[in-house]
Amino acid sequence: MKKLFLSLLFISNFTLLFSEEGMWIPMLLEQLNIKQMQDMGLKLTAEDIYSINHSSLKDAIVQFGNGCTAEIVSPDGLILTNHHCGLGSIQRQSTLEHDYLTHGFWSQTLEEELPIPGLTVTLLIRMEDVTDQILNHVTDSISQMQRMEIIRKNQENIEKEAVKGTHYDAKIRSFFYGNQYYLFVTQTFRDIRLAGAPPSGIGQFGGDTDNWMWPRHGGDFSLFRIYVNKENEPSDYSKNNIPYHSKSYLPISLNGYKKGDFTFIFGYPGSTREYLTSYGMELTVNKENPVRTSLRQKRLEILIAAMNESKQIRIQYTSKHQGIANGWKKMIGETRGINGIDGVNKKREFEKKFQEWADSISKSKSMIGNDHEKFDHLLEEFEKTYQGFYLPDMASVYLSEAGMGVEIIKFAAGFRELVKNCKSGITSSADVRKAAEKLLSGVNGFYKDYSVSIDHKVFVPMLEEMANNMDKKFLPQIFQLIEKKFGKDYSGYANYVFEKSIFPDSAKLKKILRNFQPSDYKKIEKDPAYQLALSIYQRNEKDVLPVITRFNGRIDSLQRIYMAGQMEMQKGRRFYPDANGTLRISYGKIDDYSPKDAVNYNYFTTSGGILEKEDSLVYDYSIDPKLKSLFVTRDFGRYADHDGTLHIAFTASNHTTGGNSGSPVLDSRGNLIGLNYDRNWEGTMSDLMYDPGQCRNISLDIRYCLFVIDKYAGATRLIREMKIVE
Repeated sequence: MKKLFLSLLFISNFTLLFSEEGMWIPMLLEQLNIKQMQDMGLKLTAEDIYSINHSSLKDAIVQFGNGCTAEIVSPDGLILTNHHCGLGSIQRQSTLEHDYLTHGFWSQTLEEELPIPGLTVTLLIRMEDVTDQILNHVTDSISQMQRMEIIRKNQENIEKEAVKGTHYDAKIRSFFYGNQYYLFVTQTFRDIRLAGAPPSGIGQFGGDTDNWMWPRHGGDFSLFRIYVNKENEPSDYSKNNIPYHSKSYLPISLNGYKKGDFTFIFGYPGSTREYLTSYGMELTVNKENPVRTSLRQKRLEILIAAMNESKQIRIQYTSKHQGIANGWKKMIGETRGINGIDGVNKKREFEKKFQEWADSISKSKSMIGNDHEKFDHLLEEFEKTYQGFYLPDMASVYLSEAGMGVEIIKFAAGFRELVKNCKSGITSSADVRKAAEKLLSGVNGFYKDYSVSIDHKVFVPMLEEMANNMDKKFLPQIFQLIEKKFGKDYSGYANYVFEKSIFPDSAKLKKILRNFQPSDYKKIEKDPAYQLALSIYQRNEKDVLPVITRFNGRIDSLQRIYMAGQMEMQKGRRFYPDANGTLRISYGKIDDYSPKDAVNYNYFTTSGGILEKEDSLVYDYSIDPKLKSLFVTRDFGRYADHDGTLHIAFTASNHTTGGNSGSPVLDSRGNLIGLNYDRNWEGTMSDLMYDPGQCRNISLDIRYCLFVIDKYAGATRLIREMKIVE
């Protein structure tokens, strides 16, 4: 018992060292965090940050699209987010004649702001702990399937009741792997317009080379505006809509920062797995990540070569390239970071102490969930489950990264339902034509940003990787036919598919879909691209996905018990839930870091670094002449720091992840001082394990953002909307 006590004491002290770790639930700040935040320098109360009784900072924070954060910075619904968050919207509005990616976009009036079809932002109205209601009638004696069904029914009833008679939406989310549940009531705005964006040479300065790296010099921001009806309520796009008037918007500080200053971030982090076992971490870091990054690198090399040769291709593939490259580099950094701190073995050390604790308590107290699931055998069950999970999991990686990495395969797979309905003979001709028209409506959008040449080049290595490295049990059946007809010549097979298929040719496909009749399904069914797509999807749906689902259910069940066990074992510890796309607070301080021996990085960068990186022959490092002139003459205006330089970006120890892109970085008084947009490469491991010495979030200095809007773009009308604190 003395040994156990010392182990627990070590764990307790170890966790207290990570005072800046965590993504915390806003409504629990008063209970868990506010004292520590105030001790670190915060001048606000918990009610100032999150309140449902009066306006608070939370009323200025929105979820942008499906994966970023934005903040309201004016009384007229103007919102700031990252350039890379708005990149897809900017790209969709761009043409060779109006290339907003290359040249930027600055509206001079409200009427010039560009509607973005399909873009939404979501505002949290309130959140509520509904754990007791959700787990009502859930007992230890029922099966996992029964548990899930009871929870599903309870969830539906609570969500329906929560928004009855309102225009709000409601969603219940699981926390701590099903040990807690919270209700989120939100409203979603559907008329969002682009107000301003810098050229990519500013917004994406440094490109892939600098992505996930420090020092950084990109002006990663864009501006949009929320429009509503005359009742200030969400509405579909209308010329009669007006700018949204928020209960709260963020003041902007020009006062800067110094090392050690308190900062906090308010945003929508997407996904973390901090409480993963060593088995799960080993699979992610040393099995999945290397395969995913290898496959993505092959695609990226092809895309980059094509984008460097054609301006049209650069416009078409900028957003796609960013999506592939961002994950590619992040996974490389994550693996390096975890292995650099020996993360898997750290997990094993904790599991050893967990097992010692489990062995020390009575078996009757260790019972939780189903009768056969006990703390004392929990880790054994994890090990056994992950052993069985490995092969189907890797098959899923290849099917998603390689199979669906070929655009024409993914596109052709979208026709499965049409073919199925036509073959069944049950669907009426009118319904078939309606389905065909729906597919036809998406054709222009696909081909607008599609290159047959690029996809043809991607096709060959992706199928070769599947054929050579997938477990044969999970390889799509069509590969037997390919090998029989083409042997190992996947280049020959690619030529056959792209020559014979209707899918690479928009004109042929449109001709078939116009006036489509049920018997026309045969033209699609016999198509070689469709046959390949169907075989890949069938293998996934019939043989891979069901196995993955079964193992994931088992892992989730074990993880729920493991999470409860950790909480019982460490009762004095403040636990924060994994990120799950819901509103969170993280806090820390402005700080530098040392990534390796004899290297120390300063905590901010300046315009001098942009001039140092300039390379007119490299797209990502070319500098706009006007911007360069402002830098050289040091015409920084009121946006210069106290030291006379123009700060570009800074680092801090706030715990962030994907989804925090665009999140406001706030000072001790709740003033906006920066936009979070990245993490350092060494710190990408924070999705799995936070290291206070290495994990840093990277943020755009708000003064550089305003400098670009004002001094470079001359869009002073946008500046005048904002509340500037000097």
